[in-house]
Amino acid sequence: MLDVCLLGTGGMMPLPYRWLTSLMLRYNGSSILIDSGEGTQIAMRETGWSAKPIDVICFTHYHADHISGLPGLLLTMGNAERTEPVLMIGPKGLERVVNALRTIAPELPFEIRFHELRDSEETMEFDGFSLTAFRVSHNVICYGYSMHINRAGKFDAERAKALQIPLPFWNRLQKGEEIEYEGRLLTPDMVLGPPRKGIKLTYCTDSRPTESIVRNAAEADLFICEGMYGEPESEDKAKEHKHMTFYEAAKLAGKAGVNELWLTHYSPSLMHPKEYEKEVRKVFKNTVVAKDGRTTTIRFKEELSEP
Repeated sequence: MLDVCLLGTGGMMPLPYRWLTSLMLRYNGSSILIDSGEGTQIAMRETGWSAKPIDVICFTHYHADHISGLPGLLLTMGNAERTEPVLMIGPKGLERVVNALRTIAPELPFEIRFHELRDSEETMEFDGFSLTAFRVSHNVICYGYSMHINRAGKFDAERAKALQIPLPFWNRLQKGEEIEYEGRLLTPDMVLGPPRKGIKLTYCTDSRPTESIVRNAAEADLFICEGMYGEPESEDKAKEHKHMTFYEAAKLAGKAGVNELWLTHYSPSLMHPKEYEKEVRKVFKNTVVAKDGRTTTIRFKEELSEP
């Protein structure tokens, strides 16, 4: 299962009731943070989540409302006596930008490792999940991210018995390991059924609608997308500033065939975004005009053919 917390939903500047952009994910002991706008630490405390176990920090781009909370966050992680390395992922210039911000956080008890994105699309493999970064369309280089959690096929004990595979090897094969035993090569496909449906989450802010978003969000369990403007007449403003309206994001969700859409990254002039929820649901029914701290757990779905 994947735990999801939309820490901040604001764009451009924080408001008394709306922190700047940040998303946190937890899976199998790993914590991933995407963006770290001003107020991210406070938002974490309000939701009861912790900064210490963050293993990966991804950045969509380097506008201040997406990265200005980083120095304080790093200091908090250091004060929590963290020693494990932290991986940072972001567009070209990542190391230079982060090191400039670290002028006020120069001494940390953990190593920072950098992975700068160069291609229009790139997939990185981790323990049990992958992250795909994909280029979107903003006025600076900007990426969206999809997290994929794959799920192996169901273990077939009867096949394992028929093939005379010793019981102590079952768990290792189920985890994908190959084993040499008495002149035989035992492989996972010998005892596993076809792959089952996994979990997919896609996150995108600061972009005009693009086909890369539709392609990478395809059939996502949860699509979190910017909706800078809720007013129906605001499309020209969105085009001018390289952002999206609620309705454009909802159209993307429909094209991508996602299960649910959460809107985020609201303009500070949009005081009451929730009042547009009814209208945007006419475009995509499963739309939520999200608030700070919105949390959910996405669980694996059993295939319909399974008993």
